[in-house]
Amino acid sequence: MSKLYKMTNEELWQLFPIILKEHSCEYDEWYSIEEKKLKEVLGKDLHRINHIGSSAVKGLISKPTVDILIEVEEDVDIKDITKKILDAGWLKMNSQTEPYFSIYFNKGYTEEGFAEKVYHLHLRYLGDWDEIYFRDYLINHLEVAREYENLKKELLKKYEHDRDGYTYGKTDFIKKWTEIAKEEVKKNESSKNK
Repeated sequence: MSKLYKMTNEELWQLFPIILKEHSCEYDEWYSIEEKKLKEVLGKDLHRINHIGSSAVKGLISKPTVDILIEVEEDVDIKDITKKILDAGWLKMNSQTEPYFSIYFNKGYTEEGFAEKVYHLHLRYLGDWDEIYFRDYLINHLEVAREYENLKKELLKKYEHDRDGYTYGKTDFIKKWTEIAKEEVKKNESSKNK
């Protein structure tokens, strides 16, 4: 078993601090490589796959991490899918059933620190996920993306070695703009239907 599983959060946060980097066009390439592999591994069980998170927004600083959202139907064999993902080289980090079902995996975390390529994988049932609304809103609203970037820079100063604090510090901003994004999508859909 990896030593990483035996480490406390505080030890992990020291080994894997929050790092923000300028956007790299390599993130899209990294995503495409993993998307292809995951489609091969999961086949028909994979319903939808998306590149989410800040690395999916061109020009936005982000952690040098590619976040992937995989959606599956609720009637699939989750144990089988989990095994296939693990066999493909991912590590299972944790899972939850409330407020929604999700299993989290990663790749690129080593006992020496970050590897060259780092990934987070979110496995969920098919749904209407906030991350996609937020990503698309940032892509289409550069001024909000810049506000988000400034917030992340401020949070980094305070929470470089505290992932929970860093994530929590972004929550209100993300919720606010995700709700606005959803309203905008609803409005656009209703105007198309007129």
